[in-house]
Amino acid sequence: MVAQLTTFAFHGVEARSVTVQVQLGGGNNGFAIVGLPDKAISEARDRVQAALTAIGLGLPPKRVTVNLAPADMPKEGGHFDLAIALGLLIEMGAAPRDAGEGFAVIGELGLDGSVAAVNGALPAAVAANAHGLGLICPYANGPEAAWAGRDIAILAPKSLIQLVNHFKGAQVLAAPAPGAIEAAPAAPDLKDVKGQESAKRALEAAAAGGHNLLMIGPPGAGKSMLARRLPGLLPPLTPEEMLEISMVQSMAGLLEGGRLTRARPFRAPHHSASMAAMVGGGMRAKPGEASLAHHGVLFLDELPEFPPQVLDSLRQPMETGDVLIARANFHVRYPARFQLIAAMNPCRCGHGRASARACGRGPNCEAVYQSRVSGPMLDRMDIAIDLAPVTPADLAAPATGEASAAVAARIAEARKIQIERSVGETGAPAVNAALPDAALEKVAAPDADGAALLTRAAETLGFSARGYHRILRVARTLADLEGQSGVRRRHIAEAVSYRRRDGAPGHEAPAARAVTTAG
Repeated sequence: MVAQLTTFAFHGVEARSVTVQVQLGGGNNGFAIVGLPDKAISEARDRVQAALTAIGLGLPPKRVTVNLAPADMPKEGGHFDLAIALGLLIEMGAAPRDAGEGFAVIGELGLDGSVAAVNGALPAAVAANAHGLGLICPYANGPEAAWAGRDIAILAPKSLIQLVNHFKGAQVLAAPAPGAIEAAPAAPDLKDVKGQESAKRALEAAAAGGHNLLMIGPPGAGKSMLARRLPGLLPPLTPEEMLEISMVQSMAGLLEGGRLTRARPFRAPHHSASMAAMVGGGMRAKPGEASLAHHGVLFLDELPEFPPQVLDSLRQPMETGDVLIARANFHVRYPARFQLIAAMNPCRCGHGRASARACGRGPNCEAVYQSRVSGPMLDRMDIAIDLAPVTPADLAAPATGEASAAVAARIAEARKIQIERSVGETGAPAVNAALPDAALEKVAAPDADGAALLTRAAETLGFSARGYHRILRVARTLADLEGQSGVRRRHIAEAVSYRRRDGAPGHEAPAARAVTTAG
């Protein structure tokens, strides 16, 4: 006889069904695991054997063969332990023949027979529910797996002996309750930022349309302060967005106690981050910062200090909304629809030519420093603004700006307009930054004056085709903030003023403003 159970192999956030077959046969004693297992799975034989010994059972003097089917699918991780152990218990007669029937099984075993937590419980539970199965998972993962639905049966044992007793009827495992939903933490208030009114306007536009934003200014100008206040301006997550984010966080092992949050992700990696840390990878192809910022914000402070290869690795997910990690025999895809907020000093000394302070590194300091960010990367920044130094008079004056709550209300209304419009045009919700080009040209077509200004600006300043469309996206957002059904000349003018020509920061903004005011 062969004991047969179901488990999963994870490819990105996708849980693919794997059949675990366990057989006790004649011949020399041995324990073989076949079916493209990785090192962690191959070591399962020692963990399983020790766990069985801990509950008073020993392997019979027979050959144990474990097959993980399909055989040509790569498999990795320690979460196969529990399925292998349960199959052995069935073959040894220590568990009923129908134990595990109607369930998928994931879990890693300790040497004392305990069942340790694993990553990916939520994707596994969602996949099991889609297959009409329940899920057997570690006790620590129970609250996380319970989010897959009320109808799915969840068994969450703390140890292997608990699971055996449950199937024998000596103990009943209670169904775990879903973890708590945490409210979004309070974000710093926008009204605390003194001065920088034009930067606040740009931040509002970026938040309303999900646009990428680049802030250039000297140290202490308020770049990081503005970025840290962005989460307080964004609307709460929808249930669909919360599920997508939680699936990624589950694969990264970040759902402690199965707790979900209504806050949009805000990831701020240090500039020493590697490419694998930024876009994902490693031996088990875990999600990177780009995927952990899915439906949220990826904040890159000191942008030119990041390695150029790391920055350029973000170009593809900025366009497609996902990350594809290629391996020799398989590909892993993670979602990565993030909003990029970047901040940088104008030059290495931090002050640039616009500052009253002299640069001690020569006249080329600014150009050399800013050239560390590639033109194609800068071309993907929808809004780029220069921040002037905050004066002592600004700091001494009382705060007079709008509170985050007032700005967030306008942003929420603008996003509501965008979502309703995109559903009507494409059938799927999307903010202006992610709207398909075909729909964009229809909903963001400017009036005659606006079209003439955009054409003149594109010819004069040399905008790329991508830049042309991104101006339309920002202009559409500015119109949404005003509640206007059409895009007008003033919206195009403001959007052009936010655009950097040829991806060269800090040099063409005056020319852009000249074009917007001409005629």
